[in-house]
Amino acid sequence: MSNIWDTDISFTTGDASALIDAQFPELAPVQSSLLGVGWDNAAYLVNGRFVFRFPQRREGMLLMEAETRCLPFLAPHLPLPIPVPIFVGKPEGNYPYPFAGYAALSGTTACRIDWADEERDANAITLARFLSELHNTPINDDSVTLIPRDHHLRADCGRWVKKTEERLRKCASELSEFDLESLISAAYECAEAPLYEGSLRWLHGDLYPRHLLVDSERKICGVIDWGDVHIGDPAMDCSIAYTFLSPVGRSLFRDAYGAKDDAFWRRARYRAFHYGAALTEYGLAVGDNAMVTMAKYALRNAICLDRVP
Repeated sequence: MSNIWDTDISFTTGDASALIDAQFPELAPVQSSLLGVGWDNAAYLVNGRFVFRFPQRREGMLLMEAETRCLPFLAPHLPLPIPVPIFVGKPEGNYPYPFAGYAALSGTTACRIDWADEERDANAITLARFLSELHNTPINDDSVTLIPRDHHLRADCGRWVKKTEERLRKCASELSEFDLESLISAAYECAEAPLYEGSLRWLHGDLYPRHLLVDSERKICGVIDWGDVHIGDPAMDCSIAYTFLSPVGRSLFRDAYGAKDDAFWRRARYRAFHYGAALTEYGLAVGDNAMVTMAKYALRNAICLDRVP
């Protein structure tokens, strides 16, 4: 029986190598190894130097097109490395989607590390400054035609909160450590925050710990997976203050990012409930225990407001 996580094509490491070899002969002989499979893309390390990402469904194709347009413009404006496409491949044979290759960035995804809160919080200011730079990147005549809008209405929290409730209830047995009704009630309260009415800003669009790279000293050293890049409500990205940082780190983040009103942080907090619910469901569906652990951390911080906002 199919589910929402299923891909719509069959694709192997051999298929990836063959496509790269055919379209980029300068990389021959191509040696590929699977790095990981996400919701929309499969990623391969190629010749030990490049990461190639291949959409696995039509939605992934649209995201790939967005990031290959936007990342070359964004990269010079940002204080942390992001992937910039070097190779842009075309559909060929039985493979129906564009794909792209990037210089491999160093680091480990933050979702694969067993963190102490003090280690997380040491990254709070770095993350806040990164997002401040991103959200203040100019939107001008050169960039406005590149940028997708929020066609999925991510920032309309009230539109999605019922789905968050459904996911939380579906995963209730896995979330037995929580008071489920309190989680749901808090999610609804946050989702009632007024919609954003400020100027639209560049956003990563899907910023949670899986998309942070960390070096050997557990410092954030890169931000990856930009397929959801768009212009919209910056509170969506600032949910990282809940999904990755402790309440203490969240306070540091807020101070470094700059003053925002209560509605802004309620929307950011709702997005953490969204991630907690969606990633629990996803992690259980694909057998990814690290993903479930990360999701529960997000839920604990979204519900825990006893020390600092």
